[in-house]
Amino acid sequence: MLSQETINIIKSTVPVLEEHGKTITTVFYKNMFEANPELLNIFNHANQSQGRQQNALASMVYAAAANIDNLAAVLPAVVQVAHKHKSLNIMPEHYPIVGYHLLGAIKEVLGEAATPEIIGAWGEAYEVIASVFIGIEKEMYDKAVQTDGGWKTFKEFTIADKVVESDVITSFYLKPVDGQPLPSYKPGQYITVRTAIAGEEYIVNRQYSLSQAPTEDVYRISVKREDEFQPYGKMSVNLHREMHVGDTVEVSIPAGDFHLDVESTKPVTLISGGVGITPMMSMYETIAKTTPERPVAFLHSARTRQHQAFDARLRTLNESMPNSTYEVLYSDEGDGFINREFLAKNVIEGSDIYVCGPTPFMRAVIKNLYAMGIAEENINFEFFGPAEELELVEA
Repeated sequence: MLSQETINIIKSTVPVLEEHGKTITTVFYKNMFEANPELLNIFNHANQSQGRQQNALASMVYAAAANIDNLAAVLPAVVQVAHKHKSLNIMPEHYPIVGYHLLGAIKEVLGEAATPEIIGAWGEAYEVIASVFIGIEKEMYDKAVQTDGGWKTFKEFTIADKVVESDVITSFYLKPVDGQPLPSYKPGQYITVRTAIAGEEYIVNRQYSLSQAPTEDVYRISVKREDEFQPYGKMSVNLHREMHVGDTVEVSIPAGDFHLDVESTKPVTLISGGVGITPMMSMYETIAKTTPERPVAFLHSARTRQHQAFDARLRTLNESMPNSTYEVLYSDEGDGFINREFLAKNVIEGSDIYVCGPTPFMRAVIKNLYAMGIAEENINFEFFGPAEELELVEA
């Protein structure tokens, strides 16, 4: 428990964090990686180079400060980050390193304004926040180990098959080297894939949604080939060009809090853009397999037919489900975009809605859903990478 004095001091720093948060987290990561370069084997380099990790941490620190007297308010965000941490093998021993460099960055950026009282209060607050993360992550690690076929950190998998789905998306079927049955997962969850890449000093980690209904012998990920000259393209280009059937990668146990509510009987609307189709495939296949009578609408947007993955599979599933609809728009072919009119026509009334795709796509879709009067609790969405601020207001 924090004293009221500590809470008051932390609250007083909220305006400062709002103004300087990104600068603090940028300095934090720079200093931490210089002092502890081995951590670059854990963190996503692309998110660092694009500033996404810095933005996400700045938002998290700001939210923690603003709610320091009611940390339960930020618990959903903590759980989301804890899933990411588990999938990357973040351990309790990493937290003192983070705390040391975070406080150091606050001092460095704020200078004399970072009084001993402020640094002391933030030191106390960090210990409390870190203990929450450590406790939640311990439960996740323990559950992973106790699950049939589960494991704690990373496990070696073989690429059992490699299937081209479109001009830009290829599926990889991954089987455990030890031949053990795989633990199930919640449709919509992801795994972390990590491997050494020729010419790269550090191990590269990327998180990919599982793109099919759960099976006990194989995980499928469907990877978009990104620009090879961009930091975020290293893993995808390596998988597409250099990794073949029989090669091995390391894989984390499935994680993530964006997933289909398989216990619900409510209708479902799945809305995806581009490679955001991957977690939706897992959800749609699961519905088709387990509750085919459940009303579901699958709404997808792609640039062209050549970019569209799984179209034949989706049409087959749709035909097999009596209460299903499947609609796809090709924006570069004159179909337009998933706008409010399209949503009003195709979203199932009273449904649970799941949205995934590029950030601008999700921002536009979710704004329109809100403007249609759909309650926030009925809209679920997933970011690829660190959670970002959508800056959602009524459209």
